[in-house]
Amino acid sequence: MSGVLSVIIPASNESGWIAACLTALFRSDPVPGGAEVIVVANGCRDNTADRARACAPLAEAAGWRLTVIERAEGGKPAALNAGDAAAAGEMRAYLDADVEVSPTLMAQIVMALLPDRPLYASGRAEIPRAASGVTRAYARFWQRLPFARSEAPGYGLFAVNRAGRARWGAFPDIISDDTFVRLHFTPEERIGLPAPYRWPMIEGFAALVRVRRRQDAGVAEIARLWPVLLRNEGKTRPTAATLALLALRDPVGFATYAAVTLAVCMGRQRADWTRGR
Repeated sequence: MSGVLSVIIPASNESGWIAACLTALFRSDPVPGGAEVIVVANGCRDNTADRARACAPLAEAAGWRLTVIERAEGGKPAALNAGDAAAAGEMRAYLDADVEVSPTLMAQIVMALLPDRPLYASGRAEIPRAASGVTRAYARFWQRLPFARSEAPGYGLFAVNRAGRARWGAFPDIISDDTFVRLHFTPEERIGLPAPYRWPMIEGFAALVRVRRRQDAGVAEIARLWPVLLRNEGKTRPTAATLALLALRDPVGFATYAAVTLAVCMGRQRADWTRGR
C-alpha cells in the first residue's frame, strides 16, 4: 500500500463528531492510489471507537480501509504516533475529528504531494456559523487576519508526502503539533488548495480565551525548543493601519477579538491541553 494516502484522526471523546467526519471522508472523490483512515481513540470515556467502527460499511463501499485503534492513555501527540505506526501510506494527512472535508479535497491533496520533494498541503478552511454571537464576531474578524489568509495555515487538517514526513521523527510531547509540522516547511513548500473543509470554532468568550492562551503557549514552546524553525514562519504581522482598517469595517468583530486578546494577556499563562473547537 505504498502509494496510499493514510489519514490519521486522533479522537479523544469525539463521539458527537467522528461519524460526520468519517462520512464526509468516505464521500470523497476517488483518491489516486487509494486511501486508508486510522482513527486513534485515545483516553476516551465515551463510545468514540464504537461510532467509528460503525462507519465500516461506508468505508468499504467507498473503497477505503478503516482501522480503529483504542488507547487507554490520552494525549494527542501519542495518538498521532500510534496512527503513524499503523499507517501504510507514503502520504500522510492528519485530520481533527471535528473537521468535515469536501468531496474533492483528498484527491487534490494527493495530486499536490506527488512531486518527489518535501511538500506540505492543506485545503481552504471554512468556519461554520457558530451558535454564540461572540464566536461569530471573533471568527469573522479572525478570518481577515494575515495568518488566516496565508498559504495553507493547516489548522484542523494538514498533509505531507514521504519526503516531507522525513523532516521529523516521532511527534514530540508538545502543545501545538500543527504549528510544529507547518514550521518544518518553508512558505514555498506549503501548498494551499482550493477545495474547502469545515472547521468549527469553539463557542463562547471564556473558551476562546482558553484556546488563544493555549495557542500562544504552543508557539512559545516551539520558539524555546526549536528556535530555528521560526525562520520558516513567513507570517506577516498586521500593521496598525491594517488593524484600523479592519476595525472600521467590522467594529464589533474587532472589539471581540481585542477583548479576547486582552484577556489572554492579563490571564495566567497555562500550557495545558484545550480543545481547539
